[in-house]
Amino acid sequence: MRDTERERWERETLSPTLKKNPERGADLQTSSGIPLERAFGPDDPPPGIGFPGEYPFTRGVQPTMYRGRLWTMRQYAGYATAEESNRRYKYLFQQGQTGLSVAFDLPTQIGYDPDHPLALGEVGKVGVSIPTLDDMARLFDGIPLNEVSTSMTINAPAAILLAMYIAVGKRQGVSPKHLRGTIQNDILKEYVARGTYIFPPGPSMRLITDVFRYCQTEVPQWNTISISGYHVREAGSTAVQEVAFTLANGIAYVQASIDAGLSVDDFAPQLAFFFNAHNQFLEEVAKFRAARRLWAKIMRERFGAKNPKSWMLRFHTQTAGSALTAQQPEVNVARVAIQALAAVLGGTQSLHTNSMDEALQLPTEKAARVALRTQQVIAYESGVADTIDPLAGSYAIESLTDEIEQRAADYIARIDELGGAVSAIERGYIQKEIEDAAYRYQRAVESKEQIVVGVNEFTAGGELDIDPFVIDPAIEKSQREKVAAVRARRDSARVSELRARLDSAARSTDNLMPLFIECVENDLTLGEICDTLRGAWGEYRPKT
Repeated sequence: MRDTERERWERETLSPTLKKNPERGADLQTSSGIPLERAFGPDDPPPGIGFPGEYPFTRGVQPTMYRGRLWTMRQYAGYATAEESNRRYKYLFQQGQTGLSVAFDLPTQIGYDPDHPLALGEVGKVGVSIPTLDDMARLFDGIPLNEVSTSMTINAPAAILLAMYIAVGKRQGVSPKHLRGTIQNDILKEYVARGTYIFPPGPSMRLITDVFRYCQTEVPQWNTISISGYHVREAGSTAVQEVAFTLANGIAYVQASIDAGLSVDDFAPQLAFFFNAHNQFLEEVAKFRAARRLWAKIMRERFGAKNPKSWMLRFHTQTAGSALTAQQPEVNVARVAIQALAAVLGGTQSLHTNSMDEALQLPTEKAARVALRTQQVIAYESGVADTIDPLAGSYAIESLTDEIEQRAADYIARIDELGGAVSAIERGYIQKEIEDAAYRYQRAVESKEQIVVGVNEFTAGGELDIDPFVIDPAIEKSQREKVAAVRARRDSARVSELRARLDSAARSTDNLMPLFIECVENDLTLGEICDTLRGAWGEYRPKT
C-alpha cells in the first residue's frame, strides 16, 4: 500500500524538524480534551495546498509553525532621544516583548542631522533621533546585541544605520556574524507610497545591493531587506495590490542583485517581507497564504533558485494604522485584535499590534501594554496557535487564496510589460493604481457603503480619556548640542579625508558598506554622510 502524502510529509519533513526543534507542546488539546493534530487536512491535499514547510508554502514556511515556536512579538517603538527610547524598549521587554523594532524620526529617515534647517520642529517627534554613533550606542545601552533580534524601519539611509548598529555591536564585543535582525531597506515603495526617499532609483538600488553583498559574508544572520507592502496598503491600495506591488518590487531587487553579479541562492534566503493586517478578516488570511505561494513560484520558476530557503516568503506584520480612528479610540482595541488574529492565522513570523491611541498621538505606556497583551491573549489563550493553518481547506479561504494569487499575478504581468517595477514607478502606473483604489474606498465611506464604526455610523458615545503624550520641545535643542559636541571633539582632518574618500567611492563601483562603518566609527554624522552622497548622486525629484 502506497504512502499517503501525510505519511511522507511526517517522515521526510516533520521528523527531521522535530529532532532539531521539539514542539512547545506535543500533546496539545482543546478545553474538552480533544487532541489537536499538528495540521488538519486530507491525507492527499490538492496541489497548491500541500503541507506546512513544503513548496509552495501555502500553509506556512515551517513544518511545525507555532507548535514549534510562537511568532516574535516585536512592538514598534521609538521617540525623542536615544535614552527615552531605550527606557521604552526595556519596559516592553519587561512586559513580554520578544524582539525590538526601532522607529526613527523624520530627519533621520531622510538623512538630516537635528541642526539642519529642514529638521526644525521634527526632531524626535515620530521616532528616535539618531544622528551619530554615540546616539546609536545610547539607544542600545544595556541591551546585548548578541541576544536580541532588532528590526529597524529605515530605508534611504538604511546602509548607514546598519553600519552604526554593526559598530555598536563591536563596542559591545559582539561580532557582526552574531548580529540578528532586519533593516527595511526598501526604497521602491518610498517612491510610490511613503515619501522618505533621498537619492534617485539608480544609486538607491546600488546601496541595496551593496548591503546584500556585504552581509552575505560579514553579517550572515541579518535580513538585508524587508520588502514592504505595509505602506502600499496604508496609502490606500487593495489587498490584491498590496501583494502584487510588493512582490513586483521584490522581483526588481532580486534582478538588480543578479545583474550586480550575485548568485540568487547566496542572498535570497535573507530576504524578508512586511505586510499590513487590515480589517477584512477572511481576505487578509488568504492574502498571506497567496503571497507565500506566489513568491515561491517566482523564485523557483522565474529566477531558478535551488535552495528551498530562497523560495520562502518570511514576513513581519503590523496591524493597520490607517484603520485606527480618532473617534471612540477604545474601539481600536477590537480592530487590532481582529487584524492580529488574521496575521497569526495567515502564518506571520513576527507581529506588531498598534495601540488604541495612535490615531491621536504616540502611544502611552498603558496603550502600548494593551497592544502587546492583545498578542499574548491570541498566543496563550485563544488556541489558534496550537495547530498549523487551521483555516486550510475552508471553501472561502481556499477560493480567496486562489483568486488573490491570480489577480496579483495579472498585475505583475502588467508591470513586466511596462519594463518592471522601477519603470512602472517612473511612469506613475503603480501610484495611479493606489490613488484610484484609495479614492474608491473614500467614496464608499462617504456614501456609507462602507461602514466605519464611530466615524460614519454608531457615532454616539463618549470619548476615551487619554493621557496626553507630548514630546518636550527641549529635546531638539538637546540633540543639536550633542551633535555639536561630537563635531567639536573629533579629528576634523580625518573627517575631511573620509568625506573625500566617500565622494570618490560613491562615484565608483566599490562596495560602500566598509567605508560607512569607518565613517561612523570616526564620528561622521548621518547628515554629513548623506550630504556627501547627495553631492555625488543628486536627489530624487518625483514627476508631477
